[in-house]
Amino acid sequence: MTSSFKTPPQDILAKLIDRCLSEGATAVDCSLAVSDGVSVDVRDGKLENVERSEAQGVSLRALFGKRQAHVSGSDLSDEALSAMAERCVAMAKAVPEDKFAGLPDAELLETNPPELDLAGDGEIELARLEADAIEAEAAALAVEGVKTVAGCGNGWSRMERWVAASNGFTSYLSGGSTGLGLAAVAMRDDAMERDYDSWNVRKMAHRPSPAEIGRTAGERAVARLGPRKVKTQKAAVIYDKRVASSLIGALLSAISGPSVARGVSFLKDRMGSQVFAGGVNIIDDPFLERALGCRNHDGEGLPVARKALVEDGVLTRWLLNTSSARQLGLEPNGFASGGFGHPPGVGTSNTHIEAGAKSPDELMQGAGKGLLVTDMFGPSINPNTGDYSVGVAGFWFENGEIQYPVSEVTIAGDLPSIFGRLIPASDLEFRGRMNSPSLLVEDMSIAGN
Repeated sequence: MTSSFKTPPQDILAKLIDRCLSEGATAVDCSLAVSDGVSVDVRDGKLENVERSEAQGVSLRALFGKRQAHVSGSDLSDEALSAMAERCVAMAKAVPEDKFAGLPDAELLETNPPELDLAGDGEIELARLEADAIEAEAAALAVEGVKTVAGCGNGWSRMERWVAASNGFTSYLSGGSTGLGLAAVAMRDDAMERDYDSWNVRKMAHRPSPAEIGRTAGERAVARLGPRKVKTQKAAVIYDKRVASSLIGALLSAISGPSVARGVSFLKDRMGSQVFAGGVNIIDDPFLERALGCRNHDGEGLPVARKALVEDGVLTRWLLNTSSARQLGLEPNGFASGGFGHPPGVGTSNTHIEAGAKSPDELMQGAGKGLLVTDMFGPSINPNTGDYSVGVAGFWFENGEIQYPVSEVTIAGDLPSIFGRLIPASDLEFRGRMNSPSLLVEDMSIAGN
């Protein structure tokens, strides 16, 4: 995508910052983003819907001492930007103080953000999007037992983003992606089951063929036909790699700086201690090739790098932005998210649990019997204690082999002990921003009949 602005975007942001400072702001940050994309939906072998999106927007945050406010808009005219600056500063002067608000010190900033190659395929021809989606739908319908495809979509998107702050930081990032996915519905004796497959990647060459995606969705749906319930008991649970990353999400919430600072984290007293079993490593890598979460600085302009969040089972760091670092008396460490026109949150880039030595089948053989979880519904987590429960569906296994599908089951436990006995399999696959191999957790509470 080639931007077409009468005024260069960084000049627009610089003028916006200057106007806020002239209105009395003590600090300012802002961003300007443009994006476009196309998505298609097919049904019964025909194109059903085409949607094109084009957007541009500017976001602005002004600070007046320890007070802050933020606004956003899409009008980039000089008059609109001047009015935005005046309004934002006036709001900042009127709101209550936040004693931890503020931009990071200039000496902490990334002074030379590395260039990242995040380019996608660019604009993909509509005929190609349509043909690939139709091919995926046909492959799912060709699986014996599949009744229909509930939805099949394909598309591409791309974006450019410029950021700037009054502490001198500026940066530019662009990228693109494409995604193809569908949900298949299988039927037997008037009972229906549904499953899916989807891929969102930088380029089409990085995903399986449309036929393989469709076939996988169909086979998954058929495999779920005829589910049973299981008796309430304690047994091994294996989280399939499709759902295992949910445990990473629970960890990231628990090591979020704001949560720790507020005292609402079950790990708030565990820094530097053994949280997982020895040998478990959890990595955040902002430069992971082809990944969708890559970035060359954090949401406040601080440097980022490949870092271990958990090393050999030991918790090594909180996720800190400037605000939460100040609350905890620590230094920010490159995990601010969002920002530049908004108060920054905290977050990671591309996070994964490193693969273990044994395959999922080997873990299943070793466990003997238990539940292979392939779908999850509405997890409930107590952030203070880590008490955890979630509705699941999947497959019961005995003697190390799949026996039958199961549904309407709840698994429960507490996350500190779940983390402590978690065993990663060898099937790590990078599909999104959080990735995990299949995970074995022995002795889980399973609520069924």
